[in-house]
Amino acid sequence: MNWLVPICVVVCAVCAQLAASAPACAADATELKERLQRLDAPHPRLFLSKQDEETLKAKLEGDPLLKGLSERIIAASEAAQDLAPVERKKVGKRLLGVSRACLQRVVCLSFAYRMTGSEEFLRRAEREMLAAAAFEDWNPSHFLDVGEMTAALAIGYDWLYEGLAPDARTTIRDAIIEKGLETSMKGGWWVTTTNNWNQVCHGGLVIGALAVIEDVPELSEQIIARALENVPGAMHEYQPDGVYPEGPSYWKYGTTYNVLLISALESVLGTDFGLASAPGFAETCEYYLHSTGPTGLFFNFSDCGTRGGISPAMHWFAARREEPSLLWWEKGELERLVAQDSAAGDSLDRTLVFLLIWAQPVGDVPAPKQLHWKGDGRTPVAMHRTGWGPDATFAAIKGGSPGTNHAHMDTGSFVLDMDGVRWGLDLGGQGYHGLESRGVDLWNKSQESERWTVFRLNNFSHNTLVIDGQLQRVKGHAPIIGFSGEADAPHTIVDLTPVYEGQIEKAHRGLRLVGRALLVQDELTALDRATSVRWGMTTQAEVTITADGAATLKQDGREVTLRVLSPEHAKLTVYDMEHPPREYDSTNPNTRMIGFEIEIPASASETLAVFVQPGPTAGDAPAIGPLEDW
Repeated sequence: MNWLVPICVVVCAVCAQLAASAPACAADATELKERLQRLDAPHPRLFLSKQDEETLKAKLEGDPLLKGLSERIIAASEAAQDLAPVERKKVGKRLLGVSRACLQRVVCLSFAYRMTGSEEFLRRAEREMLAAAAFEDWNPSHFLDVGEMTAALAIGYDWLYEGLAPDARTTIRDAIIEKGLETSMKGGWWVTTTNNWNQVCHGGLVIGALAVIEDVPELSEQIIARALENVPGAMHEYQPDGVYPEGPSYWKYGTTYNVLLISALESVLGTDFGLASAPGFAETCEYYLHSTGPTGLFFNFSDCGTRGGISPAMHWFAARREEPSLLWWEKGELERLVAQDSAAGDSLDRTLVFLLIWAQPVGDVPAPKQLHWKGDGRTPVAMHRTGWGPDATFAAIKGGSPGTNHAHMDTGSFVLDMDGVRWGLDLGGQGYHGLESRGVDLWNKSQESERWTVFRLNNFSHNTLVIDGQLQRVKGHAPIIGFSGEADAPHTIVDLTPVYEGQIEKAHRGLRLVGRALLVQDELTALDRATSVRWGMTTQAEVTITADGAATLKQDGREVTLRVLSPEHAKLTVYDMEHPPREYDSTNPNTRMIGFEIEIPASASETLAVFVQPGPTAGDAPAIGPLEDW
């Protein structure tokens, strides 16, 4: 196959570029050339070859949960028979929902056909792909849409190749090439960016290139080489410890496509060219594991959603690292999904099929051993818990910067789970289209941007400080300066001073577990003027301020007590969160903030200490000492 020889030259050059960011290429030039020369693999070749089908079927038969998921996917594929194929209907500037629906249907239907041999699944997938192939384009102005649609048609084309009608096969192939691969050669900011767009767009395009590589070898070569040159830039964001700067729900998006890219390369070329060895990438599954509290809710900083559902990428990591404890949350989510009755065609995650391909038999999943975890990097975070059971106490805090992609002015913010309830919560992001359609300049990250007028995005709505009624500084970056996972005093300390530059001389925040209780302590020093500081924690609990100045929080039949230990004169109050100030803000039903305001004299120092403990009665509080003694 002489058309493969140029790829060897290009990829070898890419390997040299990768050497600085990955430990080593997976093969030297000679080995790589041999791999490429052997590449006469027939369809299907992406992820699941024909020879792998029987192995997969045996794996599914041997594991009740995986078998149950397979049956759910087949049932959803049966239900999809009654759905009309996708139509090119944009929502605002996005076709992304259509691309994702197409991917979900095509992958599920193709899998169902390969597992059952039923012609109805093949023909329904063919109809879906032909509908998408007929679109005038896949909306390249919002290139995520092209990346996901290319992946959708490429997987269906490859997995169903032999069964597709000849005319349909040609039409689908041409659409992959013209609307996906060729369109991508115009480039765009997504090529070199370091956020999830990089991973999703390059991942989808490489899947497309590998599906049609014999038809357009030179173009496919360029697509693959470009990805190998640029994806390491996005993977650099996992350094040093695996934290994903955009938060756990965007971790699921970007990292899943990163794993799809690696898996596609390995399945077709037999190597990932060192991508999986990028520093921080092997550890990123630990970040995702620890980001979920006992309530099943994420530490949902930035634009994140609150729940993750099943993450197929975690099964890839667990199998690769041979660590079943990474599936502590995944097994429960999988059990819930399998137990559901619904078989609606669009109800399943579009990447669930890959869980079945990547997973080892689930079996018993031991609780993770580590209770306290910290990761540095662009968005440093730390998570502490008293255990892995549903009633454990869980507290998480973040540093970082409002200037990070998808970030809010939530630096120093924390969440709190206790006795199975999330007491201190993050409101999460607000829908992009609703704000964009009202003309809000949402993606401008300058200090004076309209973005920061959105209530859910600024520090007025988060569990952090508001100083003199001002916004956090976009250019500031708050590092974690103290951390301990020792059982007697687990804690994290964040230096918030950079995000309050010009507002305060010093702002350090500490988060510490005291048994099953939580202490939040701030050490503040004012500039040469009197300074007003508001402390707050957003909650959905009913709040009652008691005669002794404490507060009782009640939710879901549970209670906690919140007390201000310092300063003694602080008086708790409840702030309205349901009705934000601007007409384009989302309302926040049944939500309020418990907090207080104090004034620090010019150049003076003050310690704020708030103690939250389970139960309706206040118990002994810890002595308040300086953070440096923690």
